[in-house]
Amino acid sequence: MANEGNPCPCDIGDRMDYGGLGQEVQIEHVKAYVVKPTTTSDRAIIVIQDIFGWQLPNTRYMADMLAANGYTEVDAVLKFLKEQCGANRIGVVGFCWGGIATHYLALQYPEIKAGVSVYGLVREGEDRFGLKSPTLFIFAEKDEVIPLQQVQVLEAKLKEKCSVDYEVKIFPGQTHGFVHRKREDINPADKPYIQEARADMLNWFNKYM
Repeated sequence: MANEGNPCPCDIGDRMDYGGLGQEVQIEHVKAYVVKPTTTSDRAIIVIQDIFGWQLPNTRYMADMLAANGYTEVDAVLKFLKEQCGANRIGVVGFCWGGIATHYLALQYPEIKAGVSVYGLVREGEDRFGLKSPTLFIFAEKDEVIPLQQVQVLEAKLKEKCSVDYEVKIFPGQTHGFVHRKREDINPADKPYIQEARADMLNWFNKYM
């Protein structure tokens, strides 16, 4: 198993000084952050945060980036997206803990058009390979939370059991949290990988949604 004894594996990287472009809303018993694109869209992305929650500026930044590319984002249920946001093409992306949740949704909800799991812990001994939605898995080569051996097992099992499109991509030299918790202006060598991973996420959604 991954290093789940670490109570806060995402407690790394930088907290952005970022306010966000969206607004906080109450959806039944759930508080959420919603940001919409400048033009009308019937596509929506559910962003599932890491352990620090949707109020983390880094998570809001990722949500705003998706909205800027034509997606409505909201951390809420599919029903709200369909009935209140007019979305009929819905995807999901999650980081760390949210990556696990994304993997779960891709297994359970065929109405999810596409999923992106970003350094989500790999669960062993569970039937987690019969995906119902095309899913991109992003991992970091130097991730101390998720050993590469587990990533290799995931890829082998998906090849054996998965009938929808998927991709497992490992970014060399990167660490846990690099896509949304690492500042590209601190270490210029990391910048191409951060940008590539974010572009891969957008391209995956554009391809399947």
